[in-house]
Amino acid sequence: MMRARRSAAGRVEAMDEAEAEYTWFFRAEFRGVVQTAYLLLHDRQRAEDVAQEAFTQLLVHWRKVSRYERPDAWVRRVAIRLASRTAKRERRRVDLEQTAMPESRQPTRDLDLIAALRALPARQRAAVALYYFEDRPTSEVAYILGCSESTATVHLHKARRRLADLLGEEALDVP
Repeated sequence: MMRARRSAAGRVEAMDEAEAEYTWFFRAEFRGVVQTAYLLLHDRQRAEDVAQEAFTQLLVHWRKVSRYERPDAWVRRVAIRLASRTAKRERRRVDLEQTAMPESRQPTRDLDLIAALRALPARQRAAVALYYFEDRPTSEVAYILGCSESTATVHLHKARRRLADLLGEEALDVP
């Protein structure tokens, strides 16, 4: 009987420690994950929803993921996948709305940075968000996106070229 109490108390203590670690991690990383999702989605509420969903999945898998070398990359990878799916659904919705809208009522497209970012494929948007807005090195961008460093560099290069075309500027050849 005494042994059962000790093991139950030990489990409670371990749960409290894991909960504290998760809470600390959440507070440290949530804002950055929201920012990355926002740069993919261009909608603050959806970005927060995506980040919350990613952290919910992290909580479910916390015991395993907390032992990873980079749990921050894991949660960002999940958020990027969720944001990509959300963006794809949103594009479909917008396309359907525009085909249903009379031609004269279609809004004109501004060629500012946000509109240009929307025109990029999801992986390129994610690379741009991580590299330029979160100021992460190419190696981390590659790790978070789950690709090689050279593939991440290609995503960034193509994104810069496309953004330069959309914004009527000259592309810079930097990684």
